[in-house]
Amino acid sequence: MEYVFLLTAVVSVLAVALICIFLFTNGIPAMKKIGFADFLLGTEWRPGNNIFGIFPMIIGSLYVTGGALVIGVPIGILMAIFMVRFCPPNIYKILKPVVDLLAGIPSIVYGFFGLVVLVPFLREVVAVKGFRGQSILCAAILLGIMILPTIIGAAEPAIRAVEQSYYEGALALGATHERSVFTVVVPAAGSGVLAAVILGVGRALGETMAVMMIVGNQPRMPESIYEGVRTLTTNIVMEMGYATDLHREALIATGVVLFVFILIINLSFSALKHKKS
Repeated sequence: MEYVFLLTAVVSVLAVALICIFLFTNGIPAMKKIGFADFLLGTEWRPGNNIFGIFPMIIGSLYVTGGALVIGVPIGILMAIFMVRFCPPNIYKILKPVVDLLAGIPSIVYGFFGLVVLVPFLREVVAVKGFRGQSILCAAILLGIMILPTIIGAAEPAIRAVEQSYYEGALALGATHERSVFTVVVPAAGSGVLAAVILGVGRALGETMAVMMIVGNQPRMPESIYEGVRTLTTNIVMEMGYATDLHREALIATGVVLFVFILIINLSFSALKHKKS
């Protein structure tokens, strides 16, 4: 069994290494051909004219992901706290399968829900001239819903794993139930909760199909959350099927940028975790 575990670990590391090699060996030369500054800071994406600027897509991805985190992280963490420390057993038996069901719904189904329900609803509710529903706001709301099971699923076991003595000690010192939970138990589970947030960021940043259906897919610099944008992931999916030569290499380079973003986020959260400890 020791060799079996070693083999699985080696396969996992090799898979990551092969992905990195493929991305960087194909993406970096494309960036050199286009120009690093022109590629990363360019504001126009016109493959027919060999103009490949992905800065609007970087900003669009950050806006959509940031909006999803603003919505999903507080709700997800509070939901996990409720399920562990406040939820009656009868209600927990209902909530737990619902959360698991949310995690199992395909992203294309979320996209249909957003297109058929969320987009028309926002179009009616938001009183902004020219607003058509497909926008950063709509994508952020839908992604906020989609990352809930990821955050809840990772945060709940971390909070539940905190020793009962922490909670009982806070009660013994005169703290209320709510104060004991939020000032002692949750901070003690901080590393697990932080890991849940990282997973949520990765899910939001890497989501493609659902976002592509409701974000508007307009490769331009957004001026407000009511405008449509194109994210890095949707740009790759929309054009990879027919891209050739430099165009295809530019899309692979877009994947490199996305990979670096996720790497930076993970390293930042890891540094924050070590700083807190």
